Amino acid sequence: MTNFSVSYIRDLLAFHVEAGVDVALGDAPVNRFAAAAAARAAKPAEAPPVRPASSASSSLAPSPLVPPRPAAPRAVPSVAPSPVMAAQPPDEAVMAAREAARAAGSLDELRAILDAFEGCPLKRTATRLVFADGKPEARVMFVGEAPGRDEDAQGLPFVGRSGRLLDLMMGAIGLDRTSAYIANVIPWRPPGNRTPTPQETAICLPFIRRQIELADPDILICLGNPSAQTLLGITEGITKTRGRFFSYDTGKRTIRAMPTFHPAYLLRTPLGKRLVWRDLLEVEAALGEAKT
Repeated sequence: MTNFSVSYIRDLLAFHVEAGVDVALGDAPVNRFAAAAAARAAKPAEAPPVRPASSASSSLAPSPLVPPRPAAPRAVPSVAPSPVMAAQPPDEAVMAAREAARAAGSLDELRAILDAFEGCPLKRTATRLVFADGKPEARVMFVGEAPGRDEDAQGLPFVGRSGRLLDLMMGAIGLDRTSAYIANVIPWRPPGNRTPTPQETAICLPFIRRQIELADPDILICLGNPSAQTLLGITEGITKTRGRFFSYDTGKRTIRAMPTFHPAYLLRTPLGKRLVWRDLLEVEAALGEAKT
């Protein structure tokens, strides 16, 4: 039997948890496909039914004493429209999201509008809205992609293993959840932690843009490639864009924005931590320049 290290097993379990596999059905894996194939092979073949012999005349002509009965009309069950059937088309949902986001005059109003918004299908599968955490008036705002299982359970962004690593990242430059603001592009957890679809991202985009505008930070940090590409409109990968400052128009003014690796990526690839450390030092230096 192969011996695995404790760190390898911990990382493997973390990978499955982040992928949405959070329930064990047995002590050992079971190949359901092989079991089904074995059951079909063991089942004896059924012999074709034997019809009783009948005369040609009786098979061709109906009995005159028993007229044929008309077939009963087939009942069609009534099906109530499901939430998926009643959902808005994506283009209409995007327009509704833009109008709803513009109507928010404060972060509290924006949260209430998101609570009542029904245009995103992710809301129907999530446990609760994951709006934000931290200090809304902070100079630095972190934005990830979407909540995970722990975030969906608590209603706060970055509270699982990724959140604990983010706390350490912030602490390295003197920040914490009382001096930074944290949110996600998508405020509802996708089922099984899957990647949000382009339509779901487009529907949620007006809300996170309005959230950034109302928070009005000095520096925006995009955690991970999806957040950076969605908010900054860039097409290059995170390995090429991390550590560089981009301009972001909040709607009120232009601020500096930097992409960097997502904490979940760092849990799987610890070597990336040294690169994020450099990125955070650049952010710390930029904050110091803004004060002088």
